[in-house]
Amino acid sequence: MNLGQFSVSLTVKDIAVSRAFYEKLTFKVIDGNQSEGWLILRSGETVIGLFQDKFDRNLLTFNPTDVRAIQAHLKQQGVSLIQEADAGEGPAHITLVDPDGNPILFDQHADDYVPSGEVKPKDA
Repeated sequence: MNLGQFSVSLTVKDIAVSRAFYEKLTFKVIDGNQSEGWLILRSGETVIGLFQDKFDRNLLTFNPTDVRAIQAHLKQQGVSLIQEADAGEGPAHITLVDPDGNPILFDQHADDYVPSGEVKPKDA
């Protein structure tokens, strides 16, 4: 079972301030829309997401190619899911928490998803 690309999704108070900070750590925006409150940044193989007013807490995030197979496996293992993916195919997500209450998101993108790479102005 492949869990997919791993990233940390950070809940931020001010996305512009957070973006400027992480850019100093060599991260570059590869996707998102700052005016909508979300940006995806990469530095080498490391990916983080910045989210303002989207989540209550920081999340561990995985982007698998088959979230429904992961869902089936987790359910077989007796893992409780907070949110389940719908039946069918294509983009979907599931959420759960680990024994210490840390939220985990499995978010399957569309098969043809490619980060936009568009860098929005910092004041956008």
